Amino acid sequence: MQRIIFLAFVCLFTSLSLQSQELGDMKFGKGLLNFTAKDSSFSLKFAPRIQFRSETTWNYEDDAFQDADQAFFIRRARLKFDGWALTPKLKYKIELGLSNFDIGGANVYTNNAPRYILDAVLKWNFYQNFELWAGQTKLPGNVERVISSGNLQFIDRSLLNSRFNIDRDIGIQLHHKINLGDDFVIKEKFALSQGEGRNVVVGNIGGLQYTGRLEFLPFGEFLKKGDYFQSDLEREETPKLMMGVVYDFNNDAVKTRSNLGTYMELDNGELYRTDIETWFVDAVFKYRGISFMGEYANRTSGDPLARIPGESTVEYTVLDGEAFNLQAAYLFKNNYEIAARYTNNDYKDYTNVADIEMYTIGASKYILGHKLKLQTDFSYTTLDKNTDNLEWRLGFDFHF
Repeated sequence: MQRIIFLAFVCLFTSLSLQSQELGDMKFGKGLLNFTAKDSSFSLKFAPRIQFRSETTWNYEDDAFQDADQAFFIRRARLKFDGWALTPKLKYKIELGLSNFDIGGANVYTNNAPRYILDAVLKWNFYQNFELWAGQTKLPGNVERVISSGNLQFIDRSLLNSRFNIDRDIGIQLHHKINLGDDFVIKEKFALSQGEGRNVVVGNIGGLQYTGRLEFLPFGEFLKKGDYFQSDLEREETPKLMMGVVYDFNNDAVKTRSNLGTYMELDNGELYRTDIETWFVDAVFKYRGISFMGEYANRTSGDPLARIPGESTVEYTVLDGEAFNLQAAYLFKNNYEIAARYTNNDYKDYTNVADIEMYTIGASKYILGHKLKLQTDFSYTTLDKNTDNLEWRLGFDFHF
């Protein structure tokens, strides 16, 4: 049934597209379908994408690297729809995930159903530089997370992001921009969300989640929103810098990583609740092919030890700690890029999770920017300062 619905959906929009535009108007990288209704009542762009990955890992055991473990998989396969309705000031975005990585995590709180929906959000520019968002989408957290997974200069995001980010949630957001003089720009982003992550259907379990992000761009805005894609593909002619700070407070959080991680279900059937605070500080710099991104993350909780009141047995711990991520790259004029990254995740002792460091070098060939590219990277990882593994990854991105 799902396949039939999907095929009907594609056929419908294909029909609409052929009525609204000539085939010669289409261009790879601008969407598989891209049109505006004849009466100018709406626009739509349909842009599917896939990411293929190969991973080879050598684990370090008994004072030696073991035989390689190798895997191929589709890391992401997504359908993205966006455009506007009635007026260009009312925008929408719908993004569906089809890979197992995207739809995994079904549980009683998601009605035991695959989590297909990534984004389903309306964005209303209701007054000057004010924009109100409503629906499910990424929270205004660390810059690495808000950057699309299709716009990365490594095979995937860093370990800081995988363990500390605040990801997607459902609620409302307010975005605003201030222009000071000719160049200086300040952007404010605030979110009020449910606090349990995406595709939750049982309502608000704990308290609400409050997120605020401030961005400072002292040298003006990046070309084509370049602070929100990695690599200096636009080769900024003047230095551009974005500095951001984020504070997130999740009241009565019920998961081990704020709105991510494992639900803290106690043996008595109740959910453990505790307040969780997360801080991020990040920066992005670009100039003539040089790009740099730095991030710091810190998570603390009111009482990180989840246990039944009056008992000593700890069933879960909140993943408190801090992390650093630094990465830099240079893009040559032939669109080859070399990059390096260092990540350090330092967890609190009571989490019983080993501190991790990762050193990564990577290379990319941008055939059509981030829309069509080949990438590879090689990483060395330690746990509590002891050698853990080596990993080589290879992949491509293909985005209509």
